[in-house]
Amino acid sequence: MQTTSTRSGVSLLTASLAVAAAAASLFYAAPASAHAIAGDRVFPATMSVDDPGVGDEVNFQFGHIKAPNDDGNDANFNSTSFEWDKLITSNLALSVGGAYLSQNAPENGSAKGFDNVEVGLKYLAYVNAKHEFMVSVGVRAALGGTGAKAVSDSFSTIAPALFFGKGFGDLPDGLSYLRPLAITGEIAPNYTTNASAPNSLDWGVTIQYSIPYLQSQVKNLGLGAPFNNFIPVVEFPMNTCTQGPCSGHTTGNINPGVIWLTRWGQLGIEAQLPVNRASGRHTGVLLQAHFYLDDIFPNSVGKPLLHP
Repeated sequence: MQTTSTRSGVSLLTASLAVAAAAASLFYAAPASAHAIAGDRVFPATMSVDDPGVGDEVNFQFGHIKAPNDDGNDANFNSTSFEWDKLITSNLALSVGGAYLSQNAPENGSAKGFDNVEVGLKYLAYVNAKHEFMVSVGVRAALGGTGAKAVSDSFSTIAPALFFGKGFGDLPDGLSYLRPLAITGEIAPNYTTNASAPNSLDWGVTIQYSIPYLQSQVKNLGLGAPFNNFIPVVEFPMNTCTQGPCSGHTTGNINPGVIWLTRWGQLGIEAQLPVNRASGRHTGVLLQAHFYLDDIFPNSVGKPLLHP
């Protein structure tokens, strides 16, 4: 499909970094904090919509779903992904990740291999502890040609991004049982370096209810392990095409699940429910294992590269 984009990967990356820096300058510098913490609120690392925090951490994730392929036929898609986030300073993190993809279509055989390498930067720009609010800005790039031809693109995609999180611990006493609620969100336009590949917009929100917050900040219900560390969550990851014949078309999922949060990391599981026929007709699953290196190894690999 033809688009009006003729920018090179270098100019796109430069423009994206400029957008991220400009957005960051709108906020005060955020105080250092491990992971996504604003006051008494901990925003977990969700599986489909990126959280607004930065930290030294590694994420492993597996996904399975049956969805339409490029030919419109249902195919089984499996993905096993890895991401490493490394703090440069207490507020700035560099990330690198990749995924092994497997596609099995009954009529068209199978395709498998590594997807393109993805790199990124994220800056924690603002934290308001009293109102449990935080904002980050960043940019990520999928580097074309770094993956297997059967499952990856030959062109690059550059995406400047804005992330936010808001907890509701500042609600009045009459609504105290709603205080464990929180929302997070992400918006990221995707710019491709191939004129025939349409640009798109990644956007999404999550709704969370923190049992640890309920028991520590509202009322201790006496829930024991493992339920005292549960955070039920629903994610809404969406993608809207913004150019070409598909312009305005949206695909995505509704992902209900639960995250088990500990001091050293978290484990999670979610279902994937397609929002429309274009997104598919079958339920998928996501599994996550996420480790906080700055808590596990605070004096070695978990320290920022540049620290006082």
